[in-house]
Amino acid sequence: MGDDPLTVESNRALVANAFGVGRDRLLFMNQRHGSHVVVVDGPWQGVPPDADALVTTSTDCALAVLVADCTPVLLVDRVAGVAAAVHTGRPGMMSGIVGHVVDAMTDLGARSISAVVGPSVCGRCYEVPEAMRAQAARISPVASAVSWQGTAAIDVAAGVVEQLRARSVAVQWIAGCSRESEELFSYRRRHRTGRSAGVVRLLDGHTKLDAHHEEEHQTKGGA
Repeated sequence: MGDDPLTVESNRALVANAFGVGRDRLLFMNQRHGSHVVVVDGPWQGVPPDADALVTTSTDCALAVLVADCTPVLLVDRVAGVAAAVHTGRPGMMSGIVGHVVDAMTDLGARSISAVVGPSVCGRCYEVPEAMRAQAARISPVASAVSWQGTAAIDVAAGVVEQLRARSVAVQWIAGCSRESEELFSYRRRHRTGRSAGVVRLLDGHTKLDAHHEEEHQTKGGA
């Protein structure tokens, strides 16, 4: 079942208020499991673009990423004043979206980037065909994993963290598996609509990172 659009919008307005921005400045994207990065400095004119990463230098916008088992990544250079929100699933990790985002931030002046990698499905719970694991391992060796059943699996978050550190990004990796934790939304566990959200906003002076990982799911009307 889908979520009630009015309740979804109400939830998003509450999140926007928590981050001190107008609802039109809490920016979501039409996530496609790709590697397209969009640089933004204000509200969307029309529907959100197809993208899996948003980058901004604006202190008037909050960037949001929605996940159901994928890996949310929030990045910031506090000195240069550049922030990003990234949706990283297996296709995004394998297509190098992390590198594309770091490049986009660097083009805007970022030189010292830090990242928060949020909870996602862990390698033990992400069972895949052997050929798919081998393909992921060629991109990021640490992504090769073994499931609870002893079968081939992929640890997307481990691959993401490795890619970030390879670009000299300081990483804070928040523990937790969406599939195993009742506190996190997981489509693999619940098999219905819903999302968790990662949100980042630059503050004036770029001295602090205002970031939050908030679960929004169907019992609240969804995200």
